Amino acid sequence: MSRSVVITGLGPITAFGVGMDPLWEALVEGKSAIAPLARFDASGFDCSFGAELSNEAYSVKKIVPKSYRKAVKVMCRDIELALGAALEAVSNANLVTKGTDPDVEPTIAPGRFGCHIGAGLIAADVDELTMALVSSKAEEGGVDLNQWGDKGMQTLTPLWLLKYLPNMLACHVTIVHDCRGPSNTITCCETSGALSLGESMRVIERDDADACLTGGTEFKLNPMAMYRQQCAQRLAMTNGDEDPTSVVRPYDAHAKGTVLGEGGGLLILEAEDHAKSRGATIFAKLSGYAASQSFCEDTVGIGITDNGVGIADAIHAALTQSNISPDAISAIVPFGSSIPSVDQAEVSALHSIFGDRASSIPIVTTIPNVGNCNAGNGGISLCVGAKCIAQQKLPARLNTQGVEMLDANACDARDADLNHILVLSASQGGQNTAVILSRMDS
Repeated sequence: MSRSVVITGLGPITAFGVGMDPLWEALVEGKSAIAPLARFDASGFDCSFGAELSNEAYSVKKIVPKSYRKAVKVMCRDIELALGAALEAVSNANLVTKGTDPDVEPTIAPGRFGCHIGAGLIAADVDELTMALVSSKAEEGGVDLNQWGDKGMQTLTPLWLLKYLPNMLACHVTIVHDCRGPSNTITCCETSGALSLGESMRVIERDDADACLTGGTEFKLNPMAMYRQQCAQRLAMTNGDEDPTSVVRPYDAHAKGTVLGEGGGLLILEAEDHAKSRGATIFAKLSGYAASQSFCEDTVGIGITDNGVGIADAIHAALTQSNISPDAISAIVPFGSSIPSVDQAEVSALHSIFGDRASSIPIVTTIPNVGNCNAGNGGISLCVGAKCIAQQKLPARLNTQGVEMLDANACDARDADLNHILVLSASQGGQNTAVILSRMDS
């Protein structure tokens, strides 16, 4: 028999700060961290807004062990975010690791502690590339590849590439916390975090580990990453004068695109028997997980078909695995991106599974609050879903008005009887995931 898997640690990192407390407080109070971008001049982009985590709120140098601080030089922002989320998840689960106290025996044997982290296609720092390109200029203009090899590349540090490999998030996390169990990196846009959770779940179920760090983080608030999203026609068109906190309107008839954020979330997944034996606090049980692929007609914007059949397939499979009916779902944490085509696909999928009841199941949105954190988005949604179950509470919703097909309009936070929550991801590449979180006594 496979082992039952539970969530014992929550480690979100968002524009509101590090940890579940600042994020949950903001969600309940209906706050948004979306603001004009301060990291660089984004006035030339369709959207000049984003949800940024300030340097005052988080510095990776303050949280890595002293013996490891030299490695910070080869960490891009995505890696820094992953380390912050990992430490928060480990601490929230009351675990001792080499990264929290190297002089104390770890709670989980290193060989039984896995790690699966979703990452994005990391964009290199523009200043670093600019310096290299300037020294590679051809006399007639453009870049001379011979000059690039002779001079341009010489301006980059020898370990430059190690800053930008997607697998380096899990690499640094596993080194710091001495996770020697099964490890992997998944890079599938917004579904990366939940796909990683699915892999961690299977590893624990088959008894190849007692616990895993899982989820995802990403940083897209730089010119190259934002330009890719603009070319994919996913960003909201803004003029810079409107209220940035009101731009993201999931499922609204006036939705015009998404706004990017930085961050994500890592969680501690643990075998239920192991968690109970050490007296861990259990936030929720993983009852079902499934993944699917949507057909994408548009190879530029990579827009999925609006019938949502791929998303519905994932939901159906997750419900089947969890052995519960659609009527048992108490709330839904969808992608809720405010990208009209993706919103429509989600609405169609939910109605195909839940029928008329789809319009009355409470929707929990996060992107209006913290922006679309891409590979980190699934980790945030999973942390929020688990917190909803633990608190038996639904946070406030922002901006959306006039929607009848879903219970997604703006509202205040409220108490609720939550037994099973469906968490969805629908990615730019067409990958979908459906995860069902359950209350332990359900």
